[in-house]
This record gives sequence, C-alpha cells and structure tokens, in this order.
Amino acid sequence: MADNEKPASRLPEARYYLISAIMGALTGLAGTLFHLGVDGLQHWPEWVASLFSGAPRLVLTVTVAIFMVVYSLYLVRRHAPEAGGSGVQEIEGALAGLRPLRWARVLAVKFVAGILALSSGLVLGREGPTIHIGAAIAGGVAQYTKLDALERRGLLAAGAAAGLAAAFNAPLAAILFIIEETRQHFPYTLRTYMAVIIATCASTIVTQNIAGLGAVLVIPAAETPLWMLPGFLLLGMTLGGFGVVFNFLLLRSLDGAAWVSDRIPYLLPAIVAAAAGWCLVHLPEMTGGNEKLILALVHGGLPVSALIGLVGLRLVATLFSYSTGVPGGIFAPILTLATCVGLVFGVAINAVLPGAETAPAAFAIAAMGGLFAASVRAPIVATVLALELTGSYGLMLPVLLTCATANLIAQWLRGEPVYELLLARTLRRAGIAVPAAPERTPLEPGQERLDG
Repeated sequence: MADNEKPASRLPEARYYLISAIMGALTGLAGTLFHLGVDGLQHWPEWVASLFSGAPRLVLTVTVAIFMVVYSLYLVRRHAPEAGGSGVQEIEGALAGLRPLRWARVLAVKFVAGILALSSGLVLGREGPTIHIGAAIAGGVAQYTKLDALERRGLLAAGAAAGLAAAFNAPLAAILFIIEETRQHFPYTLRTYMAVIIATCASTIVTQNIAGLGAVLVIPAAETPLWMLPGFLLLGMTLGGFGVVFNFLLLRSLDGAAWVSDRIPYLLPAIVAAAAGWCLVHLPEMTGGNEKLILALVHGGLPVSALIGLVGLRLVATLFSYSTGVPGGIFAPILTLATCVGLVFGVAINAVLPGAETAPAAFAIAAMGGLFAASVRAPIVATVLALELTGSYGLMLPVLLTCATANLIAQWLRGEPVYELLLARTLRRAGIAVPAAPERTPLEPGQERLDG
C-alpha cells in the first residue's frame, strides 16, 4: 500500500471468509466450465476426419489450427496482453504491486482465447489459465466488496489457489502453491491464510460435484523398498539439471519469438499452429498437454530409445507452443516430459533388477514432482501435487527425496524459479525496474503474522 493511500476499513472476519468461499465457488465453476469447454472443442479434428480424408483432411485441419491460434493471439494482443502465457507471473506481479490486474479483460480473454489455444493442438497446459481466471474472479469480487489493499491481495492469492484446485483436483497442493511459490509477496496473516484454505475447499467442492471425484491421473504403483532409494536420488539429480535447462530454453525461445514478432507479427504463431495441425493428423501424441499420453506411456512399455526421442520432440513442441504468446500453462507439458524421463529410469532399473516390476510407474510419478521442483523451485508443492494427481500416496518418501534432490541441484546450478524469470522478463519489457530481492509484505499496525 502506498504511503499516501488511506486504508479502507477492515471487514469482519466472518464476512471476509464468506466472500472467500463465494469467490472460491465461482472459481471452481468457471474453472470446470473452462475445462469442459476445452474437452468438448478439442474433438474437432475427429469431426474433420469423419468428413474428409487424405489431403483435404490435412489442409482443413492445418487451416483450422492456424485460425484458432492466430485468433486467440489476436484477442490477447488486442484486449489484454497480460492474459498471454501462463498468468502465474502476472499474479505474482499483482501481489507485489508491480503489475495491474484488469480483471474483467483478463477473465474474458483468458477464458475464450484459452479454450481456442488449448484446443488447437499446441502443447500447453490448462492450469495456468485456470489459475489466472481464479485471480481475475477474485479481483472482481474484491472490487465489488471494496476490500482494503491487504485483504484484496489475500483474496487474489486465494483465487489463484482455487484456480489450481479446479485444474488438478488437488486442493492441498493448491494451498501449498500459494505458501511456497508466492512466499515473497503473499501477505501472511491468519485472515489471508484462512481465505486461501476456504476458497480452495469451496472450489474443490464445486469442481468435484461437476467433474467427479478422484485423482486426475490414477497410476497404480506399489510402495518401493528402501534399497531402491538411491535410484530416486539419481533421478532427482538428473531432473535438477533438466529443470534449469528447461527454464533457460523457455526464456530464450520467448526472446526469439519476440524478435520475430516485432518484425513480422503472427508469422511464428501461424507456423507453429500449422505444425500442430499436421501433428493432429499424423502424430496426435505430440499435441496438447495430453494427460492421456501420460497414462498410455506408463502402461505402454515403450523402449528407451522411443522415450528419449519423445522427450526431445515434446520439449521442442512445448517451447514453440509457449513462445506463441497465447494463453496456456507449462504444468502439464512438464508432467509429460518428466514421465518420459522417469520411465527411462524405471526401464533401466528393470533391466538391472528384473524383479522390480513397479519401478517404471514409481519413477514416472517421482519424476513428475522432481522436474516441477527443479523448474518452479517449490519442492513441497511438487511432492504433494505428484501424489494428489496420481493417488499414489505410498510413494511419499521416494517422491519427496526426488523433489528435494532436484531442488538442491537446481539451486547449486544457480537456476532461478521459472515464474520469477518470467515476471522479471515481463517487467523489463514493460520498462519497469526489476526488484533485486522482494521484501515480505510489511504489516499494518495491530496485525500479526502466522509465524509470530
């Protein structure tokens, strides 16, 4: 809050919590409708295939994909440039007072353009847009209810958590994501902390009532013996390096795309969309965030050479897809990449120790958390997210070891969290000075932090 800004009157706690619950329920509804919209529209290539074959099918599929991506990007650039990409960095910027949150524009553009982009075949995830949608709804509720600065920022964080809960049906990971990922900017008070929990619960209840209960990616995996833990340690070390490389390549691809866009707007997105359209016809496993691909890989028994090749192809597809600037997250693509890496380790363990039948699935689950921890630098969130997504809570120790090791290696390699890198890049391009070390939010008189 600025020094000359007069603080608004504080709401009673009960009313603030009620507002948080309503906002969370609205986010759960919007997030679920968003996902249902993507699920429905992404079947359009099948409709085209039912009507055409051969060259006409390919030409029409590529044309539709180009239209969806280019029009999605047009909506972003024309109405809400901050709605492009994941949106998590924009939320962190808003919490820090460095980025505006034009909630009405963001909500409309993120919803419509996000459905178009995620249904076009680009390798992007749904979680980023859903998180941003939740924060936008929170911004609207905060404006309507005239919350003061601290309560508004707490509600923005609660909206983001509610959005993540709606995306993955992972409420605990969503709460921890706010605590661990936005720790530099989240105003830690009992009131705001409880708002995050209440909003997340409300969002999850609405989501589960509409979309159903259960883990998003059910992967059966038995508990692993302790003598296999060194393998997870090695997996974490590998993923730590991979996460740093991934972040570096993501930033470089964005810079390269911006250079091209400054000279020939929409050229690169159209080319990437055309490639996605071709893949929709010939290599559908190369398209979309593709949670179904993860399950197919775990149960498919592909050879190591095929898994390594898939890592390379999906990595390139993720970088080019995100660099288009359309709404879309990186969570789901990271999970697919990690699954391939984990399966390579699992197959290797099986080759050395033929009795370790559960090794591939266990290593795939651990890798999901490990790569997330290395890229986002949030090991606790990564651990809980991997377990909530797959329902394999018996792998707590291997997953935690993998995530902690990956995070330590990324730190040792001086890797920065991906969303901090993206926010810094956004600020630089907007001509805003990048804070060297964000401070925790100062408290107003009479407030107490959770940590005392």
